[in-house]
Amino acid sequence: MCRRGPLRDIDAPARLLPRVPANHNILRFSDVTVRYGDLTALRNVTLEVPCGSSTAVLGANGAGKSTLLRSIVGLRRLAGGEILIGDSHPQHARPRIAYVPQRHSVDWDFPITVRGVVEQGRYPSLGLLRRFGRPDVDRVDRAMEELGILDLAGRQIRRLSGGQQQRVFLARAVAQGGDIFLLDEPFAGLDIFAVEELARELGEWEAQGRTVLAAMHDLEIARRSFRRGILLATELIADGPIAEVLEAQNIQRAYHSGGGPSPGSAPQLAAEDLRK
Repeated sequence: MCRRGPLRDIDAPARLLPRVPANHNILRFSDVTVRYGDLTALRNVTLEVPCGSSTAVLGANGAGKSTLLRSIVGLRRLAGGEILIGDSHPQHARPRIAYVPQRHSVDWDFPITVRGVVEQGRYPSLGLLRRFGRPDVDRVDRAMEELGILDLAGRQIRRLSGGQQQRVFLARAVAQGGDIFLLDEPFAGLDIFAVEELARELGEWEAQGRTVLAAMHDLEIARRSFRRGILLATELIADGPIAEVLEAQNIQRAYHSGGGPSPGSAPQLAAEDLRK
């Protein structure tokens, strides 16, 4: 995490990692382009994400929000440019990254308990030879306790509310032991109470030095709950402090280029349109 003092490697508690300055740019995109066949999803994106920050990734449908996250974890090949995590390419820094997909992509009828899902976060560290041990059990317990779902450990995931389901997958990411969290539409389909609870949790993560990037639609949630923003329309429209990113002229550029509201009504209509 991005905090003062040495950091411990999640899989080697006795080994200390170098101290990471709070102003260190943990993610660096340099002229990144991603294509799906003949369709360009991201074009020449260059930006940096500070360590220990919370960033909302915004834009109209098809703007490249999910593609940006997936390109970090290698789920989308780059057609051009480079992504660095710290000073390493993603394939060398993967244990630091926890990716939480969109809830609608999950088979909620799959017969697995809450604990079973959270335990999946430990699998990448186990490899082929190491068995699930006491340290892994403790990590899973701490992750569930942090997200307030320890009492749901034995419940089937299909019996959870939307907010509880989201917390299960956040707990799985925490159990993994990373410090960079990529969340794809984490607020989608949640009621007002669950939205507020999740926003509070992500604020605590930032205070702890964790780095969060969340692809999302709702501009008002972004304004209230995130310090930084990235606004996309295939190309980068703006990035930086959230108030500056969501200035009227930037919203007009982002949604006009994607066929969204007319420039005169973009600041008001874009937020409503994105909730759909």
